[in-house]
Amino acid sequence: MERKLFKLHQILEKRELTESTFVLRFERLGLDFRAGQHISVGPPNGIHTREYSVYSSPDDDALEILVREVEGGLVSPVLKKLQVGDSLVVQDSMGYFTLDPAQIAERKHLFIASGTGISPFHSFVQTYSDIDYTILHGVRHGKEAYERHRYQPKRYVACTSRDAEGDYYGRVTDYLKEHPVTPDTHCYMCGNYDMIHEVYDILENQGVPAANLHAEVYF
Repeated sequence: MERKLFKLHQILEKRELTESTFVLRFERLGLDFRAGQHISVGPPNGIHTREYSVYSSPDDDALEILVREVEGGLVSPVLKKLQVGDSLVVQDSMGYFTLDPAQIAERKHLFIASGTGISPFHSFVQTYSDIDYTILHGVRHGKEAYERHRYQPKRYVACTSRDAEGDYYGRVTDYLKEHPVTPDTHCYMCGNYDMIHEVYDILENQGVPAANLHAEVYF
């Protein structure tokens, strides 16, 4: 079996967003990707990597990933300890959770995320300036509305389940039941399996055709 080679990418910036969530910005070193794709990232001296959707735009001169530290995890707790100047191992981009640039201006998009599942949508918005979108972001607390200033205020809705500090107090599934989606909307879901499964059923019952439903399962 051919062994894949990993490049070492130096960390350029680390942005702490909450006690457990942070953005790592690191050297691109010529790595190509499409908005929505993921890369495998790990510590330089470890044997484990994890897939992360690229948070930044392909037009950016560096790479970014949004990471939530998972207690007992094999990768995220180690990444949490790394600092600017340290290195990461990075594998080339993969995945098909992407948009067709030729059709972006003609479509209405609904992006539905839970937690760090917002990563590919951040990349979409940073990449396509003419995109018509709304983001529903399901989080527990208002403080987890990660870097919401990067989205147009009227296009981003934080749905909070544990406090009332977001834009809507409740889960994204509750929001969708109260705000039906029109069948011509192209809906993209990224996050945990249970959320995606329930959202998929809600949207189908509202008349959104299966061809307009796209999902990327995180966990």
